[in-house]
Amino acid sequence: SGYDGSRFLMGWTGGFVLLTVLMVPYLRKFGKATVPDFIGDRYYSKVARGVAVFCAIFICMTYIMGQMRGVGVVFSQLFGIGIAAGVLIGAGIVFLYAGLGGMKGITYTQVAQYCVMAFAYTIPAIYIAIALTNNFIPQLGLIGHFTAGDQPVPFLEKLNNINIELGFSQYTSATMSTIDMFCITAALMCGTAGLPHVIVRFFTVKNVQAVRKSACWTLGFIAVIYLPAPTIGAFSRVNLIQNLNGKKYTEAPGWFKEFEQTGQMVWVDKNDDGVIQYLGPKKSTANTYTVFDGKSPKYPKSDAPEQDRRGKHGQRLLASETDTSNPNELWFGNDIMVMANPYMAGLPPWVIALLMAGCIAAALSTAAGLLLVLSTSISHDLLKKIFMPGLTDRAEVNYARLASFLALSVATYFGINPPSAFIAKTVAFAFGLAASSFFPTLLIGIFWKKMSREGAIAGMICGIGFTLSYIIYFQFLGGTKEQHLFGISPEGIGTIGMLINFTVAFTVNLFSPPPPQEVQDMVESIHIPTAAREATPH
Repeated sequence: SGYDGSRFLMGWTGGFVLLTVLMVPYLRKFGKATVPDFIGDRYYSKVARGVAVFCAIFICMTYIMGQMRGVGVVFSQLFGIGIAAGVLIGAGIVFLYAGLGGMKGITYTQVAQYCVMAFAYTIPAIYIAIALTNNFIPQLGLIGHFTAGDQPVPFLEKLNNINIELGFSQYTSATMSTIDMFCITAALMCGTAGLPHVIVRFFTVKNVQAVRKSACWTLGFIAVIYLPAPTIGAFSRVNLIQNLNGKKYTEAPGWFKEFEQTGQMVWVDKNDDGVIQYLGPKKSTANTYTVFDGKSPKYPKSDAPEQDRRGKHGQRLLASETDTSNPNELWFGNDIMVMANPYMAGLPPWVIALLMAGCIAAALSTAAGLLLVLSTSISHDLLKKIFMPGLTDRAEVNYARLASFLALSVATYFGINPPSAFIAKTVAFAFGLAASSFFPTLLIGIFWKKMSREGAIAGMICGIGFTLSYIIYFQFLGGTKEQHLFGISPEGIGTIGMLINFTVAFTVNLFSPPPPQEVQDMVESIHIPTAAREATPH
C-alpha cells in the first residue's frame, strides 16, 4: 500500500526500541517466567494474575490466527492444495514441536529459523533490484532509476505514473487520515513492547547484562528483515502490473495460473474480451475495484459440471457473486505478494524455494512461541497459581499440552476463516490488544511503586474490553467505516484503549489503598544495578 504501509515498519521497529529501553531489563531482573507471573506478584493479587492470563489468551489467540493463515498460504502454493488444507498441515507441525518442546528448545530452533528467514528475504530482494534497477542494494534501487524499460526513469516516478494511469493513488502519497496513521503506528509500537511471547523470549537469557546485549542485537537483526521490506513491496507492484495488466489470459505467465488454481489470484472476465484488466477505484464511478462479493473467493464444488468450473478461456470460475459496479477484473491476496515476487521476476527455482522456506520458518516460529506462552499462562499462572496450588510438574505439563491443542484448534478454524483477508491486519489487532492491556500495566508497574492492584486491574479490564469490543463490532457485527470513532480504524483503536487503561488506572488508584511496603521496596530494587553498592560518604 505504499506510503501507508510504512505504519507497520515504524510501529514494529519502534516497539523493539521501547522494549529494549523500558521493559526487558527490569522484567528480567524481577525473575519471573511469564508476564502474568510478574503482574500477579507486582500487584499482589490473584485477580490481577487471572485478568493478565485472559489478556494473554486474547492477544496470543489473535496473533496465532494470522500466523496459521500465513502457514496455509505458503503450504497451499508449495503443494498445490487449498489454503484450508495448508492450514491443517501447518497446525500439525506447530503442535508437534511446540507441544513437545520447551522454551529453550524453541529458542534454539528460532535461531536457525531466523537464519533461513534472513537469507530468504534479502536474496530475492537483491536479485529483483538488479533486474529492475541495475542496483544490487535494494534500498538504493528504490530511490534509483528503473532500467528495465526503454529509457531510465526514477523508479518511484515510474511507479507513481503506473498507479495514476490505472486509477490508483500515487504510491508515495498518503491515503489514510493522519489520526488513523498515528494511532495504528502507536498501537503497533506500544503493542510490540507489551507482547507476552516477545517479552518471555528475554527471560531465557542468563542475566540482566546479557538481556541488554540481546536486545541491541535484536534491533540489528530486525533491521536486516525490515529494511528491504519497502523495496519488495514496490518491486512486486511493478512486476505484477507489467506481467498481467492488458495481457490475454491465454498468454498469461504460468505462475499466474498456479496461483489461480490455489485460489490466491482471481480473474473474472467482466467484459468477455479475454484480456486481464487491473484498474483502480478512480476508473469507476462507484469508487471501488472489488472483483467479487466477500473477503475471499468461493468456488463451485469439485464435482460440478466442467462448464461451471472453467470459463471459455480456461480460467477458473467463481461461485461468488461478481461485482459489476467497476471494470477491475483482477484480484490477489495481499499476503501472497512477497511469495509471488520471485515468480513474477523470473528468478531461479532455488531462490523461490529459499523464499518459501523463509516464509514457513517465519510463520511456524512465531506460532510456536505464541502457543508456548499461551499454554504456559493457562497451566502455570491460571491453574497452578490460582485454582490448583498442589498441581504436580507432570500434571502442569499435561495441562499445558491440552491447552496447546485446544488453542491451536481454535486458531486453525480462524486461519481457515480469518477475521480479515489480510494477515498483517489480523496481526495488528493482537498488537492493539497488547497495547491496551499489558503495556500500560507493565510500564506503571515497573516505574511507579504507588500503583495499587485495584487501579491495575480496572485499567486492564477497561482497556482491553473497549479495544476488543471495537474490533468485534467492526469485524464481525457489520460496523461501517463511517462509524469509526474519530476516523480511527480497528487496527489503531488499541491506542485509545491504552489511554483508557492509563486514565482508569490512575483514577481508581486515587481511591485505593497504596501497595504494601514490601511491594514498593521490590519495585525500587529492580531499578538498582546488580553490581551497585551502598553510597560512600564524602
